[in-house]
Amino acid sequence: MTLEELKAWRKAERERLIAERVALDAGSLERFRLSIDSHLERSFPGLSSAKLAFCWPIQAEYDARHLARTLRERGALTALPVVVAPRRPLVFREWHPGVRLAAGPLDIPYPVDSPEVVPEAVLLPMNGWDRAGYRLGYGGGFFDRTLASFSRKPAVIGVAYEIARIETIHPQSWDIPVDWLVTERGVYRRDPEGLAYLGEPSRGEDPSALSSPVCYLGEVGHR
Repeated sequence: MTLEELKAWRKAERERLIAERVALDAGSLERFRLSIDSHLERSFPGLSSAKLAFCWPIQAEYDARHLARTLRERGALTALPVVVAPRRPLVFREWHPGVRLAAGPLDIPYPVDSPEVVPEAVLLPMNGWDRAGYRLGYGGGFFDRTLASFSRKPAVIGVAYEIARIETIHPQSWDIPVDWLVTERGVYRRDPEGLAYLGEPSRGEDPSALSSPVCYLGEVGHR
């Protein structure tokens, strides 16, 4: 597949996956959101004390704002990405209700004048995801460019729905996989062989039962 063929294929897949997601009814989206919130809370307790970046939801994506509110109440600092210029890494600025927002590319709100934040963890929405943990985004390459620019890469947790799974995005040298993926089904960890499904933590279960993500992210904010 040539680079031009790959671009055309990704564009078609992106449009197909977004259309399927947007077609979901409100009840399903809310159930998925509650499940993902619950998996993240129980499996990644370190987020409660982390500098956490997330994305303002568009086109029926997982809405992380509810979880962000809960985590702020426990001590987290939350931030949103800001597009500085084409083909430049994103910056992240602190956001909570009351911070002034403006409309950026795709009409996505971004904080205008709040302090910049270097995130320790990122909740990254995915239009599509494959068995190796690679993400199909919106085609601008902003997040791959941004993650490559960090001297110390934050923990990257992809958030998506199971219907967004595809066999492969045909990753290229510039594509960066997520460290973990959380869907309404449960939690996946990226191993050398690809994504490994860790399961769904039961209510009341000790979160450390979901070993690797918890042991690592339990220290986020204290590194």
